[in-house]
Formats: sequence, C-alpha cells, structure tokens
Amino acid sequence: MTTFDSREKAFEDKFAHDEALLFKARARRNRLLGEWLAAEMGLSGDAVKEYAGDVVASDLEEEGDGDVIRKVMADIAAKGLDISQHRIEKRLDELFDEAKRQIMSES
Repeated sequence: MTTFDSREKAFEDKFAHDEALLFKARARRNRLLGEWLAAEMGLSGDAVKEYAGDVVASDLEEEGDGDVIRKVMADIAAKGLDISQHRIEKRLDELFDEAKRQIMSES
C-alpha cells in the first residue's frame, strides 16, 4: 500500500467515524427533545420513553430536521401547548450541543 493509499484510507475512516458520531448525536438530541417535550406535556413513566422513542423514529423519514419539527409541532398543537416552532428549533440546537458533550464523555 502506498503512502497515498494509506492517507486516503485514513480520510475515509475518519469520515465514517465522524458520520457515525453525527448520527448518534442526532439520535441522542432527538431523544432529549422527546423527554423535554414529554415533561411539558405532563407525561410520566413509560410514556416518556415511548414518546422520546417516537421523536427519534420520526427523524428517519427525510434529511434534515423538518420531519422531527413537523411531528413535535403536531403533538404540541394536539396538546394545546404554547410552544413556538422557533423555540423548538432553538431547543434542538441546545440539545445537539448537549448530546455531543454526552457522547464525547462516554468515549
């Protein structure tokens, strides 16, 4: 294997590693969002875990956060809560940072 091949393999491995961490961080962020919203909705016990799992699963529908935002905004409206889409988007950003910190501390 040449030096160029070795460098190319290293870049590919780093890209795969970074993508795996990004996937984990997004899933963790979505779980944290689900747990936060469950508390806002007055859910407790197993209902919190179930709702958080539903939020995580909603992110598998399309690229980006649109699917998650649509899901939680529909749930917020159904519960009659006063939480804006802007607040959800801001919370997603905050929770993404938290999720990355949690994942990095586990490594």
